[in-house]
Amino acid sequence: QYTFWNFIPKNMFEQFRRVANFYFLIIFLVQLIIDTPTSPITSGLPLFFVITVTAIKQGYEDWLRHKADNSVNQCPVHVVQHGKVIRKQSRKLRVGDVVFVKEDETFPCDLILLSSSREDGTCFVTTASLDGESSHKTHYAVQDTRACQTEKEVDSIHATIECEQPQPDLYKFVGRINVYMDSEPVARPLGAENLLLRGATLKNTEYIYAVAIYTGMETKMALNYQSKSQKRSAVENHCFFSLSLCYPQVIRAFTDFLAFMVLFNYIIPVSMYVTVEMQKFLGSYFIMWDDEMLDEDLGERAVVNTSDLNEELGQVEYVFTDKTGTLTENNMEFIECCVDGHVYVPHHFKIAQSTCAPTSTHTWIYCTKITFYCQKSYLTLDALKIPPQVHEELFFRALCLCHTVQVKEEETVDGIKHGHPQGKSTSFYISSSPDEVALVEGMKRLGFTYLRLKDNHMEILNREDEVERFELLEVLTFDSVRRRMSVIVRSDTGDLYLFCKGADSSIFPRVISGKVDQVRARVEHNAVEGLRTLCVAYRSLSAEKYQEVCHLLSTAKLALQDRDKRLAEAYDLIEKDLILLGATAVEDR
Repeated sequence: QYTFWNFIPKNMFEQFRRVANFYFLIIFLVQLIIDTPTSPITSGLPLFFVITVTAIKQGYEDWLRHKADNSVNQCPVHVVQHGKVIRKQSRKLRVGDVVFVKEDETFPCDLILLSSSREDGTCFVTTASLDGESSHKTHYAVQDTRACQTEKEVDSIHATIECEQPQPDLYKFVGRINVYMDSEPVARPLGAENLLLRGATLKNTEYIYAVAIYTGMETKMALNYQSKSQKRSAVENHCFFSLSLCYPQVIRAFTDFLAFMVLFNYIIPVSMYVTVEMQKFLGSYFIMWDDEMLDEDLGERAVVNTSDLNEELGQVEYVFTDKTGTLTENNMEFIECCVDGHVYVPHHFKIAQSTCAPTSTHTWIYCTKITFYCQKSYLTLDALKIPPQVHEELFFRALCLCHTVQVKEEETVDGIKHGHPQGKSTSFYISSSPDEVALVEGMKRLGFTYLRLKDNHMEILNREDEVERFELLEVLTFDSVRRRMSVIVRSDTGDLYLFCKGADSSIFPRVISGKVDQVRARVEHNAVEGLRTLCVAYRSLSAEKYQEVCHLLSTAKLALQDRDKRLAEAYDLIEKDLILLGATAVEDR
């Protein structure tokens, strides 16, 4: 807020905007100008003391902010130059510099991901310091540069980037990269999934290479800063009203009014404001020392950036919040799935506790390695020898393929055991959406295990312990407007499928066949029970239709103007004429 040169005039202006300070200044000036019964020193000296103490307090707090800024600006950053990694201060970063970032380091500016230590060119990021979300977000490297794994390979990249002007929206970015290969430029779209924001932290990825596109005050983090203004709390505003009642109703001549104003100025205690300021200043340290405001997992205490609004914490009457991750632990547990009206429940749920108890004597609940309930008796599926149905396995494959889950091939994630082991090796599922992790883990218990994404092929272990491979062709990412996501895959037999999952209100209007009434009834039942529900559908694509879809998507992705609108129109044309497979239910514990 202040610099060395503007501190005194700017601070004086801010302080004399206060009613009480301005009042005592007027009293002091009146005592200097006209003949009054009291000495100007009696008003001037206390006012000088109040102004000085407040200026020292505000100057100290602003110095702490300058100190924090300098520590960030002087933080060492690894930059690739001439095929080698060198260190430079973050304030010296320029647009076009290629930055090398290691795991658990914070991004020094807004970056475009070129490559990562992961084979698929992805990396995981947490943006808790930007939007408060602690979940892992997946970001993707540019397709033509993700194979570059060394400093020399990255330094040899010849490309140009076109992007929009800096704007503060954290979730929107439109750009295009032209990679020159054999003198012929290859244009690739850039979106928010390629952008690494300043202030975010790299997680569960050994290292990445990225190029700086926005630095300094042009980063999205800086554009979201609000210049600090002098705050006024509710208590202070109430004081203004109370003090205004102390003014005498003077109807005499102007000079008499000024004389009486000087006489009555002692009614207003000049020390009140300095006392309140010191109480706020000391109170901020009690907040930081409070053990009940300590995050034991992170070892971090509450931080008071400005003490001017401490008492506002006691003025809160209503707290508006969402449920997920705030009123709950954001720990998702797969409960059941419904396929063509048949309900599948994991074996460890007891029927008395389950939300999936049959609603009629004709409702069947069955699954591999799961207890089968029929009317008042129960048997195992293996004993009944029920052959698998096509829609059932297609439903399980859809949930194993339609997601952005990544597999962590280590025992720890973020230094702690995270997720649940999958397959026979010590691996864990991680994703920006805990719902997706719960669904993939649920499919594992139903006999279909998602193994990995390798060389753009997704691998699934089916019930017969056979590995199925699907080529991932397109991902139609989830957004809050569509409320659904889709993938286009090609099986080993060459069949093309579009698998789509999303909210019931988003899927049902796009379905042309399937047991809609049975699935809708189950979704409504689970929603009443407080479970999170998703519907799953699919459609088969011909080779000609897929080529049409590819052209539609590539045209929309390369657009620099109205890209989101064009993508939404393309998604709307692709995600239609679906066949309903079923629905899922997940509990947010």
